[in-house]
Amino acid sequence: MLLRLLPLPFIALALLAGITGGWIRMGWDLTLLSAAANHGILMTCGMLGTLIVLERTVTMPAPWWRAFPLLCAAGTVLLLTGFTNAGLPAMLFGNAGLVALYLVQMRDHREAYWHILLAGALSWGIGTALVWQGAPVLAAAPWWITFLLFTIVGERLELTRYLPVPRIAKVLLWVLLALYFAGLLLPFHGTGRLLLGVSTTAIALWLLRYDMARKGVRKPGMHRYVGGGLLVGHTWLLVHGLITLLAGAQPFYYDLYLHTFFLGFTFSMVWAHAPIILPGVLRSPHNPFRTWLWIPWALFQLTLLGRIVATLAVAVEARRFFGLLNGIAMLGMFACMAGIMVWKTRSTRRFTAP
Repeated sequence: MLLRLLPLPFIALALLAGITGGWIRMGWDLTLLSAAANHGILMTCGMLGTLIVLERTVTMPAPWWRAFPLLCAAGTVLLLTGFTNAGLPAMLFGNAGLVALYLVQMRDHREAYWHILLAGALSWGIGTALVWQGAPVLAAAPWWITFLLFTIVGERLELTRYLPVPRIAKVLLWVLLALYFAGLLLPFHGTGRLLLGVSTTAIALWLLRYDMARKGVRKPGMHRYVGGGLLVGHTWLLVHGLITLLAGAQPFYYDLYLHTFFLGFTFSMVWAHAPIILPGVLRSPHNPFRTWLWIPWALFQLTLLGRIVATLAVAVEARRFFGLLNGIAMLGMFACMAGIMVWKTRSTRRFTAP
């Protein structure tokens, strides 16, 4: 039990350090908590990567699978203590565990989405290896975006595999993913950006049309929360695709390119999937949902929207202000979910105590 849950505090540490690093990069004076140099690595590999490896390995019966999220967690500690050249290989070993897990699963399961998940995991490794070999983080960012995009699309297909999606729509999605990967391999400032922008926009429209979120949002309670969160996430992916395609001349283009995806799409999907994923990771009968959770969720979305609008308007001070509020909203959202889980667990224990 302890070994399985041990990566969780390091995921929280990576989140806190990553958000702090983002604030510093936006101009806030927080030198005592400086993590700006590794902001992107901490958020992508340290927080999101570790979370995905933990989510996947927790389902495996052999205890040695628990080592892989711990390796990712160790990479976070090494990065924060200045040992970047040791931290990145530790995360690569954690990534290798995720790749191995997918290959093992593919021996027994023939569903197509496993190939999408595997391509995503390999993309994470490629991006991290580039940084380890001295490439700038911006060179790794498209690969890390591919990791998260393919992982999320693969997981949505996994969760909705029994929906009656037309065969031609499934073929279309594969064509779009292939176009996306082709764009990844071409020079970004040219045909690559064009293909990435067009395919991402089309993938977002596909998800908005065929994902089961459209059904879930019509139901009350947690189903509406999950479905609504997914639809908002897909909408942010649409915005990201349009930004990739159309905003190349914008002074803060890379800020828009990165954060419409990582914050808008990815974290919206994290919030939406949490009531499904957390009970499995914690092996708990409870989920982190209460109706009032819509409040911190809305604060996150509104502050992110303010940040993106301020960035588009090149309003530097407003961008800094909304960036600060958005980071606080992210931390508040995680604190609310953790608090709900603790409260539900303690309430159950009190109720069942003799």
